[in-house]
Amino acid sequence: MTEPVITLLIGTGIILLGIVSFLPEKGLVARMRRTKTISKRVLIEDALKHLYNCEYNSVSCTLDSVAGKLSISEDEAAELITKLEDMGLLISHHETLQLSSEGRSYALRIIRIHRLWEKYLADETGVDERDWHHSAEEFEHKLTASDADLLAAQIGNPVFDPHGDPIPSTEGILPDKTGKPLTDLKFGEFANIIHIEDEPDSIYQQLVAEGLYPGMQVRMMESNKERIRFTANGEECVLAPLFAKNITVEPIKFEKVVEGKFKNLSSLKIGERGRVLGISKALRGQQRRRLMDLGVVPGTDIVAEIKGAFGDPTAYRIKGASIALRKKLAERIYLVPESEGIN
Repeated sequence: MTEPVITLLIGTGIILLGIVSFLPEKGLVARMRRTKTISKRVLIEDALKHLYNCEYNSVSCTLDSVAGKLSISEDEAAELITKLEDMGLLISHHETLQLSSEGRSYALRIIRIHRLWEKYLADETGVDERDWHHSAEEFEHKLTASDADLLAAQIGNPVFDPHGDPIPSTEGILPDKTGKPLTDLKFGEFANIIHIEDEPDSIYQQLVAEGLYPGMQVRMMESNKERIRFTANGEECVLAPLFAKNITVEPIKFEKVVEGKFKNLSSLKIGERGRVLGISKALRGQQRRRLMDLGVVPGTDIVAEIKGAFGDPTAYRIKGASIALRKKLAERIYLVPESEGIN
C-alpha cells in the first residue's frame, strides 16, 4: 500500500471519527456531556440525602462531613454547597448547613425511591441482602417519582424498608425516629430489633453475616467498652460497641414467644427426622415462597437423606419429594424442639 493511500485512509478515518464524535445526540461528545451532567446530579442528590440524614439523626452537617461522605475534596464540596445554595436547596449558617423546604422535599423523594427499591429487591427477587443497598444507590438516581409510585403500588405500598427504615410517603411525610441503640440496653433488658443501619457497608456486612435482622428479639447479657454480648432469638452474639451502635432496638417489658434456640434443619444428620416449626423472617421474597411451595410449612415432617460430595447441599425428603438445600438456607428453617417430639 503506497504512502499517499495510507495518508488518505488516515485522513478519512479522522474525518469519520470527528463526525461520529460530534453527532448531536449520539456522538461521543454528547455522551460525555450527558455523563458529566448525570454525575453532577448524582452528587447533588447524594449531598441532599446526607444533609437530610444528618437532620433526621440530629447531627450537625458541615462542609467536612459532605466532603467525607461523598469522597470529594473540600474545594469540590465547597463548590457543591454553593451550587445547592444557588438552587435554593440549602441554607448555610456560619459552618452549619441546613436544608431548605425545597431541598428537604427533594431529599425525601430520593430516599423514598431508595427504600422502595430495597423493599422490592427483598420481597420480590432473589437478590442477596448484601447487594440491596448498592443496587438502590444506583436506581435512586434513575427512577422518577412516578416510577416510585408505580413500584410502591406493585409491592403493596410498604411503610418500612427491609432494614427497618420508614419509607417517606408521596407527600414526603416521615415518622419521627424511635428506638435507641442496642448499646443503651441495660443488663437483662429485652428488646426487638427495629432497624439495622446499612452504612458504612463494612459494618453492615458484618451484621448480616451474624444473621441479625429487624424483628429479632434480643436480651442484653453484657455491655462494656470492649464488647456487647446479647442473645438474639436465643442465640448468643458478641459485637464490638462500634458495630452494636448500628442496631436500633425498641425495649419491651416482657419476654414474648420467639423462635428461640430451636434446632435448625441443617443440624439433622442423615436419616434423622424433624418437624417444621417455621421459617426465619430473614428469608424473604422468592426464596421464602419457593420453600413454602415445596411444602416447608409448620407441621411438615422432613428427613435428611443424602449429603453432597463436599457436604453441601443436602437432599431432604419433604412430602414424598427429594429437594436439595444449601446449608445457609437450611439454617433458616426451624424445627420443633426435641422436647416436644414427633408423633
